[in-house]
Amino acid sequence: MSDMRIISVKEVEQHNTESDCWVIIHGRVFDLTKFLDDHPGGKKVILRQAGKDGTRPFDAAMHAESWLDTLLPPQYCLGKIEKLATSDQTKESEVQSTIPKPDISEMINVFDMETVASRVLSNEAWCYYSSGADDEITLRENHSAFQRIWLRPRVLVDVKKIDFTTTILGQSSTIPIYITATALGKLAHPEGEVVFTRACANQGVIQMVPTLGSCSLDDILNAKVKDQILFFQLYVNQNRKLTEDLVRKAEKGGCKALCITVDAPAFGRREKDMRLKSISQNSHLQKGTATKRDQGYAMSLTSFIDPSLNWSDIAWFRSITNMPIMLKGVQCSEDALLAVHHGCDGIILSNHGGRQLDYGRSGIEILSEVMDALRYHGYENKLEVWIDGGIRRGSDIFKALALGAKAVGIGRPTLYGLAAYGQEGVERVIEMFKDELANTMRLMGTPTLKDILPSMVITKNLSEHYSSVPADFLSTNTYRSVPLARLSKL
Repeated sequence: MSDMRIISVKEVEQHNTESDCWVIIHGRVFDLTKFLDDHPGGKKVILRQAGKDGTRPFDAAMHAESWLDTLLPPQYCLGKIEKLATSDQTKESEVQSTIPKPDISEMINVFDMETVASRVLSNEAWCYYSSGADDEITLRENHSAFQRIWLRPRVLVDVKKIDFTTTILGQSSTIPIYITATALGKLAHPEGEVVFTRACANQGVIQMVPTLGSCSLDDILNAKVKDQILFFQLYVNQNRKLTEDLVRKAEKGGCKALCITVDAPAFGRREKDMRLKSISQNSHLQKGTATKRDQGYAMSLTSFIDPSLNWSDIAWFRSITNMPIMLKGVQCSEDALLAVHHGCDGIILSNHGGRQLDYGRSGIEILSEVMDALRYHGYENKLEVWIDGGIRRGSDIFKALALGAKAVGIGRPTLYGLAAYGQEGVERVIEMFKDELANTMRLMGTPTLKDILPSMVITKNLSEHYSSVPADFLSTNTYRSVPLARLSKL
């Protein structure tokens, strides 16, 4: 950015029409003339900022600064502005600081974090983070599926020392979890995803950097410590040159894996998010355009994603990077076998946190099917298998490991920890999983990860979706947790 052309505010003001539209965003000047018709929110939203500094409405619409590099061709950026006026935006932290909450020492499990986060997050942020597709059947199933798996502990085993250190794609981790890619971290905290970077460094776990993060890839690379391991999650852009540039940048920056999201040719209908957007101020600016007023923030991100992505593209990715390739969003054994045949290094069994196709199965149920297929064909050592979605307890991690997963991704719990208590909250969530996994391993008679065996879990009812499960009081409103009781008195 230091080599960019310096542009005066006066010059920008002269480009304020539909046929010549310049906008200042986060200190840079963009010519958005050719982008007007492609903007998911309608061109009137951009034209209101023509010739002006559009940083404030850009941020208010929950856009991430990193999207400027991810979604716009480089030639759209004309240079940097001579001088920006002082921002009078209200920081999220200032809003959060006025809301009373219990001391972090009172957080016993990740559901407690979620309770506090639900109180401190804005309505927009809460709806975006917590929403699932359609009737949210899959969203709930992601966690309830774990409750259909029962344990077979072994006794009289020396479990004085518990060791769950591991490697994920050959990279060291203190525990078989990673912080999975989630978008718009600044809705939870002013510093966004760089807080995850610092927390992961302190806890010795791997962060998967998101394409649609609130922080740029450069921000995260600058925040990481020496030798810290990062993976990179990719949404494939229809503009393959942009995709290639982004992949090469991630590899040059030291990312150790490319995790390509394959379950999002379009985004699911997240109706909680859509309902909120339908009454938001920005939606009224779109009257008279073809843009629907109920699109929602998640839906508005879909325009750049390439729906033509297919198996033949794996060879192209191989040609542009030496990073191991993971496919994120595999949901059946047939596609797991195809991933082997196309030379992928691993797969992530995921339904996108229940945010895409409702009635999609949980990652833990898919895992059982996939591992059976891989073992049948002798492919179990051909690729690593990870899962994400619904992990809320150390025992959930144990069950996934027993069924063959190498690692599990943690998403919403870390976002809620971030919203509730910042970096300390994220690290506390990781520590909760470490404490619970250690306790489960000790009670199961498994001092190391290699001692965790498929015979230690009973999966007979895993695919029986109609079978009764224990009431999940801690994740429903019927349970009055200690933090909620405290909050009602403050």
